[in-house]
Amino acid sequence: MPMGINFGREICGQLDLAESREWLVTNGVGGYAAGTIAGLLTRCYHGLLVAALEPPLGRTLLLAKLDDTVLYGDRYYPLHTNRWADGAVGPHGYRQIERFSLEGSVPTWRYACADALLEKRIWMQPGVNTTYIHYNLLRATQPFSLTLKAMVNYRDYHSRTQGQGWQMTILPVERGINISAFPEAMPVLLMSDRAEFTPNHDWYYGFDLAAERERGLGDRDDHLHAATLQATLEVGETLTIVGSTDHKLSLNGESALKIRKSYDQKLIGLWKSNRAVEAKETPEFPCRLVLAADQFIVNRASAEDPQGKTIIAGYPWFSDWGRDTMISLPGLTLETGRPEVARSILRTFARHVDQGMIPNRFPDAGEIPEYNTVDATLWYFESLRAYYAVTEDDDLLHELFPVLADIINWHCRGTRFNIHLDPADGLLYAGEAGVQLTWMDAKVGDWVVTPRIGKPVEVNALWFNALRTIAKLARRIGKPHQEYDAIADRALARFSRFWNPDLGYCYDVLDGPNGDDASLRPNQLFAVSLPESPLSQAQQKGVVDVCGRSLLTSHGLRSLATDHPDYQGKYLGSPVQRDSAYHQGTVWGWLLGPFVLAHLRVYNNPAQARHFLEPMMNHLFAHGLGSLSEIFDGDAPFVGRGCFAQAWTVAEVLRAWMEIEQLEDKLKG
Repeated sequence: MPMGINFGREICGQLDLAESREWLVTNGVGGYAAGTIAGLLTRCYHGLLVAALEPPLGRTLLLAKLDDTVLYGDRYYPLHTNRWADGAVGPHGYRQIERFSLEGSVPTWRYACADALLEKRIWMQPGVNTTYIHYNLLRATQPFSLTLKAMVNYRDYHSRTQGQGWQMTILPVERGINISAFPEAMPVLLMSDRAEFTPNHDWYYGFDLAAERERGLGDRDDHLHAATLQATLEVGETLTIVGSTDHKLSLNGESALKIRKSYDQKLIGLWKSNRAVEAKETPEFPCRLVLAADQFIVNRASAEDPQGKTIIAGYPWFSDWGRDTMISLPGLTLETGRPEVARSILRTFARHVDQGMIPNRFPDAGEIPEYNTVDATLWYFESLRAYYAVTEDDDLLHELFPVLADIINWHCRGTRFNIHLDPADGLLYAGEAGVQLTWMDAKVGDWVVTPRIGKPVEVNALWFNALRTIAKLARRIGKPHQEYDAIADRALARFSRFWNPDLGYCYDVLDGPNGDDASLRPNQLFAVSLPESPLSQAQQKGVVDVCGRSLLTSHGLRSLATDHPDYQGKYLGSPVQRDSAYHQGTVWGWLLGPFVLAHLRVYNNPAQARHFLEPMMNHLFAHGLGSLSEIFDGDAPFVGRGCFAQAWTVAEVLRAWMEIEQLEDKLKG
């Protein structure tokens, strides 16, 4: 198992520190459980069972929390913590936490109550909407009595609840209760191997959601106390609580925990077997990222492929996005030794290609997919190239090649949102008023913060890379390739338009409504980091150096240089304030991967390149524990913001680490 993430009372006993560190467990079908190590709810997205009722979406909060209290001797010890609408905190159960640790993917607490020591673990069963909460009494000299209040809900995970007047149906069943929020709702089971249940129906009003308030959003929530559970433990005895939508659940906590740990060990084993350098000692940092990577891979079944896969962009609030999926695919699947997952994802998205574009997003509510992206489809080519480099899967290449050819044809003749090949210079143009098409896609109402209409530099780097890729793949399976090479040669010849010799770096966008945009942004890095670069060696070095001096931070690259008048160094406040800063200075963790790969290409120095990744090791202990954040403030100390676990950050940092390792071995060999 990878590096231990452990905290003692110096963190757990200080509420501001304990509530800023969040844990996450997932089930591979889109459901999850998440919370703070303090046990305090700070987000509407926190809960012990957030089930994917329409996998991988339809996420619904079902079991919010278990408020646990211990009677030991003649004293009560609350283990739970709540903050209420008036700002009061009570009880202060975090003060009983002697240690928190992340054991593999399983968050684990130890509570000290006088001379007694109680251990608690939380995990999900792979493949079903089932969460286990498991207690183990490690030490005691007197009878140890546990009382737990089960707080339930039934709401979309983005929402808040006002419980006044809401009457749920709570029925006793063998070893637990069955909860029906309303007649059409999915029944939820709450069961235990040994606890006694007393059904209840008492709304608790005004849970305070501090993290939502910080984001300028609604900060109040209500939860229903549906039952009280009681059990008495002797030393060495355990108690298992299970929340589930599955009526075939097992109450054997020890057996379920072994299955979870075995699953984690299998993931590590697949990665180890995929490493190019078998003799090396297993490094802990990438080993931890392998477990984090799995949390984003989920099922997206279809009639054509019941075992279809996709990638959740980030927890706790994103669904599966085409762009994020294609950028993340190599790191999350190929570098972890799971090419069959990559194959499934590539086939899943190929079935949704429309007018030469893959979807940008599958909406939560199951509406028609959205296609408002110019780069996601081009990233698809790079993901397929990476997959084929690992597998040489000619069968899949034959299957998908007509889709690739159709995509190129649509882009050449023009598709949605004015995406077309400009016959004047062979570069790709994209954009129209009111639409955000690149990865810098923040939009507030009708305001597109960074519209980037014209010829964005990374889009054309991706276009050139895609053309070279399809030409090479065509050769491999005996298809005509000359036309693709010719289009690529023309793009290469005119890509020189992006180079600004006076500034020594690339324009961010050419031929926009206001002319050429010389803002210093990190998008030009892809013209260096992608396998096919349209820049000269001197230009590549210039790009890496200027991005390193002006955009690089410990946790990624700023989205805009600090001397630009639109630069914003903090990602805080209302949705409008945050979206205005999202791509105007905010640091993006995933960009660290392309920067490191570009640096490797220019300097061929793996030791230096690894230094850029090392600060992320410490970040595993902050924000989303064992994972990497979506974004960070542009100003020091670069506080983690946004999603506390982001797919492309994990993927690109892991991919860069593995590339460094492979280059080191090559240089030594």
